[in-house]
Amino acid sequence: MITFPIAKINLGLNIVRKRPDGYHDLETVFFPVMIKDALEIYPMDERFPSAVDCDLKVTNIPVEGDEQKNLVVKAYRQLASRYELPRVHAHLMKAIPTQAGMGGGSSDCAYMIKALNEMCSLSMTEEEMIAEAAKLGADCPFFIMSRPAYAEGIGERLEPIALSMAGYWLVVVRPDIPVSTREAFSLVKPRPTLKKCREIVMQPIETWREELVNDFEQSVFALHPEIGAIKSRLYDLGAVYSAMSGSGSSVFGIFRSEVKLEGEFDGCFVKQIEL
Repeated sequence: MITFPIAKINLGLNIVRKRPDGYHDLETVFFPVMIKDALEIYPMDERFPSAVDCDLKVTNIPVEGDEQKNLVVKAYRQLASRYELPRVHAHLMKAIPTQAGMGGGSSDCAYMIKALNEMCSLSMTEEEMIAEAAKLGADCPFFIMSRPAYAEGIGERLEPIALSMAGYWLVVVRPDIPVSTREAFSLVKPRPTLKKCREIVMQPIETWREELVNDFEQSVFALHPEIGAIKSRLYDLGAVYSAMSGSGSSVFGIFRSEVKLEGEFDGCFVKQIEL
């Protein structure tokens, strides 16, 4: 079967405190974006080496690291510890940029859980799949839902919200600058919020520029001024709102209409879609 993991952007991202376990509590609004990977899984031929339970091949965009340590394979093995699963081949064609703050890896593993649930008739509820996804990463539970949601904790406590940006256009720019999530968290200064991003995003979008912030921007822009310059340029081009997504390095702009991008952002991944 084939499934299509989607991306996300963060509408506001506040790091409110550091936890005793070393993680950080955050507040953010996850918003789904129709930039999609393609994930195909099918039963493995019996003649394939018996030592391999989930054979993963990644194509189109290179992904660093051993494919057997990819979150897609980890999702398979996590479910295999609970359920009797067939050995599978998995082909992941990447279109969501990596190290971009758009949740591509998290989405891939969440959609692997959903695909195995359907293909193998596991009868897991959405709540059960969210619980499994939470064991794999902070962003993963959102992609089980794949609809706008306010998140707290490390990102695993989700509350669906009725947020639509229908009719707006989204421009995503990912420069060729990898940003380490670990480094970004090490530099951010936690602080409580006076107004939650859940409340701000329900206001007119014109108010977001002054109120809706990503706490990672200050330190990431200081390290990589080129990323901050992209945000400024998106505003110059007429964005109603612009911000970095997650811990970067992608920056998005929300526009009222389609925008001409010829000659802009050379050397970057650039995608424009209607929301």
